[in-house]
Amino acid sequence: MPVNYDDRLYKAYAQGRALNDEQYAAWAAAFVRHLPATRPLRGVDVGAGTGRFTPFLADLVGGPLAGVEPSDRMREIAERAGHPQVRYLQGNAESIPLADDSVDFALLFLVWHHVADKAAAARELLRVVRPGGTLLLRSQFADRMPDLWWLEAFPRGREIDAALYQPLDVVLTTFGAAGWDFVALDEISEASPGSRVGRLAKLKTRSLSLFAHFTEAEIEAGFAELERRVRADPDAPIPPAVSDLVVLRAT
Repeated sequence: MPVNYDDRLYKAYAQGRALNDEQYAAWAAAFVRHLPATRPLRGVDVGAGTGRFTPFLADLVGGPLAGVEPSDRMREIAERAGHPQVRYLQGNAESIPLADDSVDFALLFLVWHHVADKAAAARELLRVVRPGGTLLLRSQFADRMPDLWWLEAFPRGREIDAALYQPLDVVLTTFGAAGWDFVALDEISEASPGSRVGRLAKLKTRSLSLFAHFTEAEIEAGFAELERRVRADPDAPIPPAVSDLVVLRAT
């Protein structure tokens, strides 16, 4: 079921999905590790949302960066912040409004599970990334799902979450068929996002698209149970997360 970010999610996304400085630092180190040392680099952030990573990437690589986002309201929020090296464009992974071989790298950060025609998207990404360029694919995979502590409060949570993603080998096969070479699967250890009570406040914004796949009754009951658990130890820290980053090279 497609998720409509123009309906409600755009209002909560920036607040609910904000990262702290330590988390950004972990991703900066990962991106630098897999991108060429040459600066500046040209890039595209596909599924840029409200600009969580686009200005950050522009500063990291010297720009210019294009942020491609299908949601008009998400894109409007991103544009308000402004950045001299960033432009936001309407589009999606299957239709990127950039010229052939026009960027050195592309980032898809928790976007791949939203892509309807994955084979077409893999080919389109190869079109816009120059030969030898890099694709950074941050995603979850059905056979490598993270152990999210808060999902325990939602009886169908893990089942629904895993169903949104493909196994890793299926994803790699799709990109390989389009002409991408697999480079690495990097496991990024992010810093702790804070305490459980702080995480609960962000979760209650329902900025995760996962909640669009629950019934309202499931959401209400799940948050009631989650609040009960958090009250028992509100300041308990959340362990650092380990996130998968697939690195591919354009042929």
